[in-house]
Amino acid sequence: MRSVTVTYLGHATTLIDMAGTRLLTDPVLRDRVGHLRRIGALPAVAAATAPDAVLISHAHHDHLDVPSLRRLPKSTRAVVPTGCGSLLRRAGLRNVEEVAEGERVTVGDVEIVATPAEHVVRRNPVGAHTTALGFIVSGERRVYFAGDTDLFEGMRDLADDLDVALLPVWGWGTKLPPGHLDPERAARAAALLRPRIAVPIHWGSIASPRGRLAEPEWPAREFARLAETEAPGVEVRILRAGEELRLG
Repeated sequence: MRSVTVTYLGHATTLIDMAGTRLLTDPVLRDRVGHLRRIGALPAVAAATAPDAVLISHAHHDHLDVPSLRRLPKSTRAVVPTGCGSLLRRAGLRNVEEVAEGERVTVGDVEIVATPAEHVVRRNPVGAHTTALGFIVSGERRVYFAGDTDLFEGMRDLADDLDVALLPVWGWGTKLPPGHLDPERAARAAALLRPRIAVPIHWGSIASPRGRLAEPEWPAREFARLAETEAPGVEVRILRAGEELRLG
């Protein structure tokens, strides 16, 4: 079995390399998104990434960033929630596939299943409401990318021998609106999902200049602390931007 790697690039951007297939989630590949600014430098691996496909969880600007998508080859395959395809085509991507909850696509030797998410989506300043999704990537391992979501009971149904769960634990400000996981709810999500390893994402990478946590790493550390009690059988790995988890 070949090794599987998950590299955290910051916010909800991760690179999953499985069975020789490279998948990039919710790419933010620049130093700012609107009023949000990156904390620290963009990892060098982000600029060198040529994925086989991108997975977009929903249409909010910090997850579907058109200028970042324009940096990718136009032939890059994109898997997006229903109703979001036109935004990616506007970014120049030609191979766009819209999916709904429960639908499956294959990229290389990897199967991708669209999963539910509890997150209200409207792309400001004006835009239609669209759905949010998570994704389970299955091949030599099983990796769940939650995108952006609140806790929901249906997470139990996703807990089928997961190796890794990539769980959001915060946002980009000092407060967290409904529809998101904070460290406590993310720890409860880990208990429902029962992955072998949980990796906190969506923390300490981009922030509003007027609303930035004094300790950007606090959400990840607090998630790890709470998971010891809420999900004692789950190993938590905190990856900083640019760091890699390798599954042998």
